[in-house]
Amino acid sequence: MSERVWPVRLTVVPYVLLALLAGVTSLIKRDQPESLTIDLGLCALVGLWTLGMFTLRPARRSDTRAMAIFIAGYVVLLAVLVVRDPWFGFLTPAGYFYTFMLLPWPFELLGVGAVAVIAGTAQSYDIPKTDVFGLLGCAAAIGVNVVGMCFGAWLVQRREVLSRQRQDAVDALTEANQRLEATLTENAVLHEQLLTQAREAGVIDERQRMAREIHDTLAQGLTGIVTQLQAAEHSADWRRHVTTAVDLARDSLTEARRSVHALRPQPLQSATLNEAIGDVVRRWSAVHGIDGRLTITGTPRVLTPDEESTLLRAAQEALANVAKYAQATRVGVTLSYLERKVALDVRDDGIGFDPAASTDGSTASAGGGFGLIAMRQRVEALNGTLEIESEPGAGTAISATIPTSGAAADAGASVDAGVAGDAGVAGAAGDAGVSS
Repeated sequence: MSERVWPVRLTVVPYVLLALLAGVTSLIKRDQPESLTIDLGLCALVGLWTLGMFTLRPARRSDTRAMAIFIAGYVVLLAVLVVRDPWFGFLTPAGYFYTFMLLPWPFELLGVGAVAVIAGTAQSYDIPKTDVFGLLGCAAAIGVNVVGMCFGAWLVQRREVLSRQRQDAVDALTEANQRLEATLTENAVLHEQLLTQAREAGVIDERQRMAREIHDTLAQGLTGIVTQLQAAEHSADWRRHVTTAVDLARDSLTEARRSVHALRPQPLQSATLNEAIGDVVRRWSAVHGIDGRLTITGTPRVLTPDEESTLLRAAQEALANVAKYAQATRVGVTLSYLERKVALDVRDDGIGFDPAASTDGSTASAGGGFGLIAMRQRVEALNGTLEIESEPGAGTAISATIPTSGAAADAGASVDAGVAGDAGVAGAAGDAGVSS
């Protein structure tokens, strides 16, 4: 920490003034040796007091009590000199310097007032004090000095207060700017992290979508093709199986192209959801030779494309699992239009399984592998639920329920509500979701 540099008006000017006034006194009182000796002695005492209390003790200049004692002694000696010789009033500027610089507010006013009294006394030294006017003139001179110097001291103090307030405001503003810059930097980092996480989430979502689409289209289609070709090797009616395999290949290719472009499933391009699911059930029943029936309850209404695609894929996956694992002879598919939701139920009379044997009811032991996982992801993406009920020897029931906000549709849909549709209608066995 660097040592404070004190101004010349405190360290040099008082000595210079004192020396000049001592010289003036020597000239004026050269014919008064006794008085001159006393005055020079007082001047020497003032110099020694200043030297010992201030100049040689810089470490005590910040001690308010020590400086108050120094200024009090200085003012007393100055008052004695002024009373003896009024020209020592020219030494009062040194007294003002000390009080302004060394005394804190409001003690500064006491020092300034005392020095002002001495200055006024010196200025009114020649005014006769034998009458009232003389005394009033002397009092006026002292009063003007006291009021003027105290007012000046107040102005200086006020300016210092305002200066400190401005500096405090500047410091606070600087600190606030620094905190703001730090916050902006932190926000920029967080924003970049959010963008990175959003990009990663988008990539993961797209991967999951493509995985579901591949499973629901290509994987099931290829499974159906392999099954039909294997059947053709041992069947006299091999042409029918080959034709079915070709149809499955074409449908799978079409679905793959639609999946790449995130388009609706082909069955929903030219049919309602009821018709599309009915067609899926008929095709599946024809290919696998299992009795399948579709029942629609409630008033059919328009659903969003995502809702229709989710229910259609759920029906395809559930029927595919029945064909693969259930060894069922009958399957019932129910599409229920409830007040604020739509439910799709697929029940079979197959061998069933123990859901408790799997951790979440969606593993391969549940007969679904990734298919049930994808089905659950699709349903839950629409705030729906997927429930599986089964036990060995008692068949399996899968229920997919999704909330809807669609308006009531034309009640004259092609499939009447509450009427069971015969799923055994002959049709080309080619839907990608139908596999054995």
